[in-house]
Amino acid sequence: MTLTVPVILGSVRADRAGIRAARFLAGQLETRGHAAPLVDPAELKFPLLDRMYKEYPKGEAPEPLERLATLFRGADAFVIVSAEYNHSIPPALSNTLDHFLEEYFWRPSAICCYSAGQYGGVRAAMQLRAMLAELGTPSIPSLLPIPRIQKALSEAGEPAEDWLGRAAKKFLDELTWYAEALKAKRAGGTPY
Repeated sequence: MTLTVPVILGSVRADRAGIRAARFLAGQLETRGHAAPLVDPAELKFPLLDRMYKEYPKGEAPEPLERLATLFRGADAFVIVSAEYNHSIPPALSNTLDHFLEEYFWRPSAICCYSAGQYGGVRAAMQLRAMLAELGTPSIPSLLPIPRIQKALSEAGEPAEDWLGRAAKKFLDELTWYAEALKAKRAGGTPY
């Protein structure tokens, strides 16, 4: 089954390392035959949240919001690539995610977290789990933490360490299972 799985990057820093993980995971999803468009807040340039997409009158949302809402409505799952800022979720990621709500419903998410140090961003991932569940896109049980990302992945997203390919396969196998199951259920209707 072909899936659409947007890869949502959480950092806008000039020297961000997360783009490596986003490129890696998008490539892994595409190798499986899935569509994996990159959602990059540095390109979107959303203002700080003033009004959610759903709060705009129909047809009056800014073009980037409309485009992303359309993508999200057609998605089967989401991969979130998050750094850890002060043991928490990066503000650009929170801002990007918070612009939407119903567009996430009944679709699973998967969290890839990373850091320059040894913990791989897992403290942010724990907070992100709660946020994603509240948004209606609960995360799968597995995480893909990437410690020392600057050594684990090249700028192009090529893994430099063997464990990463094996871990990503298991991670994406799990996400695919949940995405296919929920896609089949959505086809028959949702509770509301």
